[in-house]
Amino acid sequence: MTQTPTKAPVHRSSPKRVGREARKSKEERLVEMGSMSVRTVKPHAVCIPYPAQGHINPMMILAKLLHSKGFHITFVNTEYNRRRLLHSRGPTALDGLPDFRFHTIPDGLPPSDPADGTQHIPSLCKSTMNTCLPHFRDLLARLNEAQGEVPPVSCIVSDGVMSFTLDAAEELGVPEVLFWTTSACGFMGYIHYKEVVDKGLLPLQDEDARLRNGYLDTPIDWIGGMSGHRLRDLPSFIRTSTPDDRFMVGFLIHETQRASRASAIILNTFEELERPVLDAMASILSPPVYPIGPLSLQSRQLRPNSPVATIGSNLWKADSSCLGWLEGRHPGSVLYVNFGSITVMSNQQLLEFAWGLAGSGQDFLWVIRPDLVRGDSAVLPKEFLEETRERGLLACWCPQEAVLAHPAVGGFLTHSGWNSTLESICEGVPMLCWPFFAEQQTNCRYACAEWGIGMEIDSNVRREEVAALIRELMAGTRGKEMRKKVLVWKERAENAAKPGGSSATNLDNLVEEVLLSGRKRIV
Repeated sequence: MTQTPTKAPVHRSSPKRVGREARKSKEERLVEMGSMSVRTVKPHAVCIPYPAQGHINPMMILAKLLHSKGFHITFVNTEYNRRRLLHSRGPTALDGLPDFRFHTIPDGLPPSDPADGTQHIPSLCKSTMNTCLPHFRDLLARLNEAQGEVPPVSCIVSDGVMSFTLDAAEELGVPEVLFWTTSACGFMGYIHYKEVVDKGLLPLQDEDARLRNGYLDTPIDWIGGMSGHRLRDLPSFIRTSTPDDRFMVGFLIHETQRASRASAIILNTFEELERPVLDAMASILSPPVYPIGPLSLQSRQLRPNSPVATIGSNLWKADSSCLGWLEGRHPGSVLYVNFGSITVMSNQQLLEFAWGLAGSGQDFLWVIRPDLVRGDSAVLPKEFLEETRERGLLACWCPQEAVLAHPAVGGFLTHSGWNSTLESICEGVPMLCWPFFAEQQTNCRYACAEWGIGMEIDSNVRREEVAALIRELMAGTRGKEMRKKVLVWKERAENAAKPGGSSATNLDNLVEEVLLSGRKRIV
């Protein structure tokens, strides 16, 4: 069993004196002026995601939900992503609202080339961990000094791998929630990284030989809620001995151990989907864990025409014309292909997927980012384009939720990122899984072996296998069984997210029990 880190969690009833006194003096001035009661001051949540697309999107949804519950929101982007957002969404994209504002801090990295792609993840993790805290402290100070313009900061909602923010929250004396945007099973894998290393199982010292000998099929029977798993089902950073992976293993051990200092941990999942893991997690973590997903379904409770609904977070320009193309297709006939915002592949792998799609005979919509091919441009052969011209559409980026919700889409070839997996479940679409890195391998294992809604493509992708699996997914017996199961999970997800459901109730409890606790202390 994983040992709970020894450092005690923050006691929400004992804030730092400097933070309490600073807020006390400001609120006393408000009372003396007679302008408002202390009790009418809005709670103010500072939301700071890890600066990658798959982390920004769920944090944005959560920020909007908190705004709908009466919070003033400060949403913190990095300067690099601020430029990307303005480029993708236009010059007014970050103007915000009087009570939903955007601020930036530097990420500490030199300018990237190209300037419109995902930054190198290990470098970004190292830089945010080592350089961002002073800038974040300064931002909080500026917000609290803006008397009359914004309420005092009353809580912080930070990405789970941006735990440097805990230091600032403790200094300010406000509660902090860590939002791990992974699945519960993926987070559980990260929590046990240290134990796997301590047992001498990983990281690999002689990767090639051990992989050839089936070492990654070694069973793991000592992680709660994850029976029947193998080493290969753990998040992938722990597999190899490359410098980047070695850093990421240490980084994630560092971040999961610091999680004990949070006031609470939130996950974008729902109890019915990952109950065994959530129960096991509750027994080894000191902060309470609140499953509040799928956030995309909870967001449907927001007023669709409200000003906050127009605020977006896509770092790439989304091409909505694909929705018109889908209108001309038969129900359930189109395979949607998207490998997310970070996955990269070799040019040979791109060709194998392309000719697999061609050989399947299936209609498809394929999202190909400009940086999808490692170190090169994604260029497809003219012969492929000609052969699939009548039944295929290529796009650089698209509104994924709308695509998955379209009746013409009958399957999803995915990298098994958690956002994509949840969105597929929410729309009742079965999956072909080709996990790339991080906890995507864990998500793939659960989708295929636990929930019965996916089939895995071998990492050494071959066109014949791709074509055969596509045909099975879209028209085979196994595909039909998966479709029935995913519709059951869709209904359970909808029940969890609707008012009175488990996730909606957990979000309400999170607000009342944690996020408002700092405000209550000073009233």
